[in-house]
Amino acid sequence: MNKKKAVNGLLIGLSVLLVAGMAYQFTPNVGSLFNRQEGTPVIRVNGDAVTSEQLESARRGSALLADEPGSVLSDDAKVYLVSQAIERQAILGSVKDIQVSRADVNAEVQKVRESNQLTDNKAWTDALQSNGLTDAGFRTQVRQQLAYQRKTDELRKAVPAPTDAELRAYYDLNKTKYQAEPQIVGRQIVVSDKAKAQALLTQARGGADFAELARANSTENGDRGGALAPLDGTQPRPVVKAALPTAVGEAAFGLTSGGLTDVIESGGKFYIVKVEKFVPGQPKTFEQAKTDLVAAVRQQKQDAALERWADEQRKNAKVEYVDPAWKIENPTVASVAGQNIPYSDVVAQVMNNQQIAGLVGQLPPEQLPELLNKTFKPQVVQQLIQGYAAPNIARKLGLSLSGSRQEIAQQLAAYGARDVKVSDADVQAYYRQNIAQYEVPASATLDEASFRDKNQAAAFRTDWNGQGDFVAAASKAGGTVSERGQVSPAPDQTTGEVPPLTAAAFGQNLRSVGEGSLTPVVQVGERYSVGYVRDLVRPTTRPLSEVSDEIRQNLLSSKQAETGQAFLDKQVSALNPKDNLEQVLAAQAKRVAASAPKTETPKTTTTESAPATGTATEEAPAKP
Repeated sequence: MNKKKAVNGLLIGLSVLLVAGMAYQFTPNVGSLFNRQEGTPVIRVNGDAVTSEQLESARRGSALLADEPGSVLSDDAKVYLVSQAIERQAILGSVKDIQVSRADVNAEVQKVRESNQLTDNKAWTDALQSNGLTDAGFRTQVRQQLAYQRKTDELRKAVPAPTDAELRAYYDLNKTKYQAEPQIVGRQIVVSDKAKAQALLTQARGGADFAELARANSTENGDRGGALAPLDGTQPRPVVKAALPTAVGEAAFGLTSGGLTDVIESGGKFYIVKVEKFVPGQPKTFEQAKTDLVAAVRQQKQDAALERWADEQRKNAKVEYVDPAWKIENPTVASVAGQNIPYSDVVAQVMNNQQIAGLVGQLPPEQLPELLNKTFKPQVVQQLIQGYAAPNIARKLGLSLSGSRQEIAQQLAAYGARDVKVSDADVQAYYRQNIAQYEVPASATLDEASFRDKNQAAAFRTDWNGQGDFVAAASKAGGTVSERGQVSPAPDQTTGEVPPLTAAAFGQNLRSVGEGSLTPVVQVGERYSVGYVRDLVRPTTRPLSEVSDEIRQNLLSSKQAETGQAFLDKQVSALNPKDNLEQVLAAQAKRVAASAPKTETPKTTTTESAPATGTATEEAPAKP
């Protein structure tokens, strides 16, 4: 077992203080490396030291943070590391006075040792030392984490209960989250043989009484005519999707206009479901959803309380730069509603973005800063402005919204889009304009039996009735069998034509046998082949009636997002926010250029040259 890795994972959990709603989060690499307690103090936060060893180790631990000095990324990394360290130290300092008993610490350490299989004292000491810690230092980390947890628990408990106005506001903006599940009224036939299931499906599609087929053949619920739920008089009661096997439920609940499913295999059984009625999920009433609403709004109010507390620790922190080399420039990048947004808020989102991290090493070094400064950072600044403005906007509109800044911004967007509707004409127009995405391509599973003689191939096609194994039957008849797998009638990329046997598989002259069909005899090169076709799906287009609900929901979501964002933009604009990003980045560029290592121009050395004599130069005698 890699003990260093195991303990390191644990240390991350103990040291990374993730406060719900905070603008900052420690990345795992940074969090684990901030564990080190010893070193040279370079910053003091409320009198507590942050060491150069902590900061340098964290810088080396991430590709985004380890950029060469004298670059935009290096400058951003310094802002990020120092601002995170300051906030972390401020938070830890604020919980110093919270009492945590030695017994509580010992119990937590014992859990750690047991879960990492480090009960042996030497193994435990070695694992800690490999992470730059002693047992005493680790126990300090545990005590800090327990104190932090108790403080946040205290803050959560102090949050007042949601008011009725807050609950109703949240309910009005989130009704789609609180819906009763869709249900269906229907019957099923369940058998253990696929061929029998296919035959029964053919009869059902031909108009046979489904309930009678179920009574005569179904191994489940046959006594009630295959009804999915107990009867209410003579009619089946509705059921939710969870009452059916997953694949069966997906197929049955896709029939929003009713009808028959295909044969569906699940758990070694074969199902056919007849949907007699689809009952869409209905929104729960306020009273029905109240328990869930209370939990959701309480969580949002706790998020807001933790965010305010973290903001206070950052704002009131007394920071002393012991080493001026670690002092950062953290200007106001934007301001709105009387609040200033520090540049470190922007950098934190850059450093914690997984997509940005994935670009490191993929883009040339000179392109990534350009992408960040021209595209990503401007977007982040606008999001932050909206978040900082959101509580002010909610108060101005008289809305009882709760939550962190970003949660309130999301609710404001939902409020702005509350009256958005999608008409039948919208749905029909979208369907016509995007018909290609509702086309179901043809497909089939194809096996090939190849014969030297055409008559031999024709005889096999006539004689084989689908009983037994296709490979064994074709081989016995003198054929050579190849599995072609799943095929579609698409042209070959080399020839530009559909292979003849594949074309025959999707033709009209198939002979039904067993679980599939046989193609006509097709000449392939100098041999003659018969294809065995199974799971044949012919090209179709899903009708509007089948996809209208899907289209309506997609259109609604799109229109709500667009309308909600436009509403939020308008409300924020009315507050006259100031966006200073361009000036901040320009100042950073000058600072980076000034700090970049200077490249010295090599001095030109003048040497005496001997006169040319022919094509060679004689070596001059050495001078004393």
